[in-house]
Amino acid sequence: MKQWREVATMAEFETTDRKVVELDEDEQVCLIKKEGEWFAISAWCSHEKASLVLGDITDHEIMCPLHGARFDLRTGRNLSMPAVRPIPSYDVKVEGDKIFVLV
Repeated sequence: MKQWREVATMAEFETTDRKVVELDEDEQVCLIKKEGEWFAISAWCSHEKASLVLGDITDHEIMCPLHGARFDLRTGRNLSMPAVRPIPSYDVKVEGDKIFVLV
């Protein structure tokens, strides 16, 4: 059964638009704030496990900085090669100053 897990606070996003948060020792999520919307996707590209936290964001897409694979921030769907698999995406909610991810 999925549960909302607190992963960050709004204060942590005063000077940045993204942050990697640990859900557990095997799972890291890239939490992103873009134009008032919140997104949470796997922190790792499905192609060669490169970190997505430094990837360029355009519209609702993030590009892996290693080989250029693109993913939809809303669904995790792979949009371009060399990635052939999607990445996990997570629902996000904000309550007051706290940010939660559904896991």
